[in-house]
Parts: sequence; structure tokens; C-alpha cells
Amino acid sequence: MTTDDRTYETMSRDDLSQLQIEKLQTTLNRVYRNVAFYKHALDANNIIIEDIRSLRDIRKLPFTTKQDLRTSYPYDMFALPLRDIVRIHASSGTTGKPIVVGYSKNDIQHWSALVARQLTWAGITEHDVVQVGFTYSLFTGGLGYHFGAEHIGASVIPASTHGNLRDQVTIMKDFKTSALICAPSTALALARTMTSMGIHPEQLHLKRGIFGSEPWSEAVRKELENTLRITAYDSYGMSEIMGPGVSGECEKRNGLHVNEDHFIVEIINPSTLEPVPEGDEGELVFTTITKEAFPLIRYRTGDRACLLPGECGCGRTFVRMSRVAGRTDDMIVLQGAKVLPAQIFETVLGVAGIAPLCRIVLGRQNDADTLEVDVAVSSDSDFIDDIKALENLRRTVVERLQSTLGIGVAVTFLEEGRLQNEAHGKKQPLVIDKRKL
Repeated sequence: MTTDDRTYETMSRDDLSQLQIEKLQTTLNRVYRNVAFYKHALDANNIIIEDIRSLRDIRKLPFTTKQDLRTSYPYDMFALPLRDIVRIHASSGTTGKPIVVGYSKNDIQHWSALVARQLTWAGITEHDVVQVGFTYSLFTGGLGYHFGAEHIGASVIPASTHGNLRDQVTIMKDFKTSALICAPSTALALARTMTSMGIHPEQLHLKRGIFGSEPWSEAVRKELENTLRITAYDSYGMSEIMGPGVSGECEKRNGLHVNEDHFIVEIINPSTLEPVPEGDEGELVFTTITKEAFPLIRYRTGDRACLLPGECGCGRTFVRMSRVAGRTDDMIVLQGAKVLPAQIFETVLGVAGIAPLCRIVLGRQNDADTLEVDVAVSSDSDFIDDIKALENLRRTVVERLQSTLGIGVAVTFLEEGRLQNEAHGKKQPLVIDKRKL
């Protein structure tokens, strides 16, 4: 951690608010001059930038939505000409056009520094060997963590995500990886692959893991820590906002500190669009205040979380957010019940012998909604070829799901490789709603 980092991280709340409002005013002037969407939005709402004088005034500003970004595809939201854009990333576009994100040279430097800051919070130093298991592609996770780890001087292994988990484990063992960065489902798969290869955690040099890009629970944290013998840290980022480095856990692991010198965070009620009381769950909204190429004003992320009250024992004054509990837009209404995909995924992950992959298929039969959960038996399972044992395993999964959800569910076993191919580059669990097809 640099002196400057510590200065910002421990600023008084009054000084931090003043810093944020000054940067916000600069950002508002930038987007008004250079982004037609924001000029029109501010004018339509009769917003005078000079009247935004306190953080409370941010509520006067209009929201930005994912649909706004898709409508502006590919470059209409950029606040700089392409000649000043040094990097372009994009979302997966699984539910429509991808969202294209641009970075200036300064944006890249800020991004690397913020990821380095988060890694430092988790105890990673220049002496670590960091294995990045996120995909190196238009997705921001791989390169974001890569440059952040290099920024602090760590040795970086760009292992990326691929189907051969045994290669990943071999790299981890032979290259003396001390920190693993990937999705929690990938880490669970690696742990089970280690077991099948006869590799004990004590044969590795792993000490820490930073996990994100999909919802995960304290139960999953405990399983990862027990199976890999590591300390696991949660992280949060979103390509539209920047990528990884938006927030992360410190050594206390009691919430994710938001890098408030670069982002203003709000929690709103997604129905009324009004702020919720501190500690109440709602939709995360972010405003970027240092980005040059792709600034966003009050961006509705669709992620559900809350801001935690009180101070952190680490001494940092940055506000803490809870782990993301799911999406505001992924609630499944089925047979009169409301179900979150994350609930289903967590229940499946808790069954021994089941691979950390899941596909949810919603259908309709005889005018009634149906729920099918497709899972795979771990390739290292002792009873993968035992029909009776497989049927008992299927019954266990069904009983656990029905107990958790309170509704009927069918469970189908698919080949692990098939689910891995379908899941490539996408967040778990996969949801297919045939009722809408």
C-alpha cells in the first residue's frame, strides 16, 4: 500500500465527501460536453451542474441503465475520441448487444492501482506468485487482475480459464502459486480436481484466494478454505463501472470496502428508485468520478446488496458493502413462489459428488410451471458408474432443493464437459426460461 492509498483510505468522512463532490462536478462537466446522451438527460431534467453542491444532490441526477448503454452501442457513451482510447473491453452480451467499455491511459493506470490496492487489502505483496484463473478476453477480470498484481510487483501466472483443470492444478503445484484469483465455482472445481489427482493441499504453496464474478456464500467460503487451506476474500467489480477493483474485503473480512475516492455508491429501492435506510438491502448504484473515457452517472447495476453501518476495525473509512446477494432482475416466480438462482446454485454446491456447475431450465406443462435443475457428477466421484449410487445422489439433490425452495423440482444429470462448455465465459448458474421462448 502506498502512502497516497493510505491517505485516501483513512480520510475523514467530511474530507472524503468534499473530494467526491469536487470530482463529481468535474465528471458532470465532462459528460455534458462530450456525451450526447448525458447532455440530453441533464437538459431534459433541467439540471444545472453548478447546483450539484453536496452528495445529497446526486439524487437529482437521472439514472443510467443497462439498456441505455446497449442503445449507445458501440461508442456513443465514450467521452473521448477513439484516438485517446487505449483499451476496449465488452460485456458478454448474453442477453442482448454487448456493452462496450473504453479506457484512456489514465483510466488504465487508475484501474491497475485500485486492483493493486484490493490485493494489498487481502495481504498479497510483491513476494507472491499470483495465478489468475479468469478468462483473458473482452471480459475485464483476467487483464484487470493481471495488471493489478503486476502493479504491486507480484509474479503473475496468466493461467486463464480453460477446460483442462488438471493443467491448472499442475501449474499451481509446480509454479508454487501462493494466491489464486478466479470465480468461486472455478476454485471448487480445482479443489475437486486436486483430490482426483491425489494432490494434498499441503503439497501446494497456496495461502490466499480472491474470488468474484458470481454470487457466493459464507458456506462456499468455508468449503474453499477447508479444501484448499487458504484464506478466501470476496471482491466486487463490473465491466461497465471499471472491472475488478471497485470494492473488496480487507483483513477483517466483514464487508467489502468501496473505493470511494473513485466511485460514489448508493443503495436504492428498485421499485420506487428512492434511497433505502443504511443496512437495508436494495439495488447497487454507482457513479464513477475519475474515469475519463467511459464515465457513468448513477448506473443501476441490478445487483442486490446493502451498505453496512459502523466502522471497520482495519481503520479504513471507506464505506463497506455486503456481498452481492443476487440480481434484482433474476428473481424467478414459479408455482407461486419466488426463487433466486443463487439459492439453487448454493444448494447444489453443498452436495458431495456434484460438480460446481448448474443449469436451471424453466418450462410449462399442462398450464403449470416446471423447474428442472441440470447438474453433473464430479469426474473424480467414486460412484460415477454406479447406477444405484447415482440414483441415491439424484434423490439427495432433489430433497435438498425441494426443502430449500418449497416447490417441486426435477433433477437431471448431464455430462460435466457439456455443462463446462455451456458455462464458458458465463456466470453460474445458467438459466433457460422456455416459458418465454
